[in-house]
Amino acid sequence: MTTSNEPPSSAKLDNDNVPITTGQDDRERAEKEQGEPPGSPPKQSLERWNVPSANKYRYFATILCFIIMGMNDAAVGALLPYVGPYYGVSYTIISLIFLAPWGGYLVAAMCNNLIHHHLGQRGVAVLGPLTRILGYVALCVHPPFAALPPLMLLPGFGNGIEDSAWNAWIGNMESANELLGFIHGAYGLGATIGPLIATAMVTKMHLEWFTFYYIMLGLSVLELGLTTTTFWGATGAVYRATMSSSEGGRTTTRSVMAKPIPWLVALFLLGYVGAEVSLGGWIVTFMLDVRHALPFESGLTAVFFWLGLTIGRVTLGFATGRIGEKLAITVYLLLSVALQLLYWLIPNFIASAVFVAFEGFLLGPRVFPAAIVAATKLLPSDAHVSAIGFAAAFGGGGAAVFPFAIGAIAQVRGVWVVQPIVLAILVFILVVWSCLPGGLRRGGLEHARDTDERIGQQVLAGFRKLRHKRGET
Repeated sequence: MTTSNEPPSSAKLDNDNVPITTGQDDRERAEKEQGEPPGSPPKQSLERWNVPSANKYRYFATILCFIIMGMNDAAVGALLPYVGPYYGVSYTIISLIFLAPWGGYLVAAMCNNLIHHHLGQRGVAVLGPLTRILGYVALCVHPPFAALPPLMLLPGFGNGIEDSAWNAWIGNMESANELLGFIHGAYGLGATIGPLIATAMVTKMHLEWFTFYYIMLGLSVLELGLTTTTFWGATGAVYRATMSSSEGGRTTTRSVMAKPIPWLVALFLLGYVGAEVSLGGWIVTFMLDVRHALPFESGLTAVFFWLGLTIGRVTLGFATGRIGEKLAITVYLLLSVALQLLYWLIPNFIASAVFVAFEGFLLGPRVFPAAIVAATKLLPSDAHVSAIGFAAAFGGGGAAVFPFAIGAIAQVRGVWVVQPIVLAILVFILVVWSCLPGGLRRGGLEHARDTDERIGQQVLAGFRKLRHKRGET
């Protein structure tokens, strides 16, 4: 199932409601890209990013959405050293601006399926930028700090419903690995330029921290016009008709959440996003307080991290689908753990900047997108909207919980604690990822779905095999 207003089967409709098909060659190519073994039964054709033609404009609109999301998330860390002194608050208190969006993400996780059912993708296209606009208008007037965390709920909700909706829609398309790589690369691009602009405005132009949100407000207004125009035809009625004709009824979020796979993917994304945003969010403060770097150079370090993430998503995205999501992400995470150790243990500013940039490169290439693709391969199509929407929105909350926790601990122990905490998160998500069905072989996810393989079955089998070999020796 797809969150688009077009049926996901081979009998999709074009703009004139005329049935179209992708053809036998396209189906065979899609199966080959997804690792289908020879002789597999025919699968339903997947929706394309450029068929019908409206999808092209919608896809480019989602790219803008992810650029703004990246700017929103990454700029907070760059502004953190200046927001605290402005209000005269401690690390623990200032970290509430990380925690506040968690509430917005949770509401988005619960509402995503409901919004699609009643308002369609049009509802997401309007509500996402609109709630951010309301939040940014309030931030531009720099209210007392007590109002700041509640106001951050609004951008959190907007990010949450867009993040989950567009991931679910694109993750169910043909060549989903590559397409998701570009939109998450757009997030990385936004996360690269956001701290650069924010740092330059504060340190070079000597402006107050809240002036950065004038830019965010203007971009969100532009986004509202673009998404509303392109997704206007994707109404709730069209979505309900699609579900009725292709799946036989509505699958609720509650029924999907009773399955273990969405929770496992949600936990993985919670940890991954938490590690990513904790690194990017606290890197400037860490470089200032622990590595004793200058303010502008410290801000550039955050830019290097997000730039590495962006390059990784664009360049390695094509390789991930061909290697296989399970094996590729396992390798990326193992290398990220090694780089995180070096970043923590070698007390040199230049070395730290290099290590964290390469860590961003490895964390960027598809960790989040690959988890979305894995979910689409492991779950039946009628569960995709609710499951991926819930997992993406719930996982996005990691951008709030872990940076806040680090701030609370840093207030007592010092900012250096960011490094061991991120290391522990990376190890945790590596364990969670290994528990997904399918093993490390290419095409294993589809095989696991067809055979109804249980969570952790391959890990347990590996332990039994290892114990058996030890017994023989």
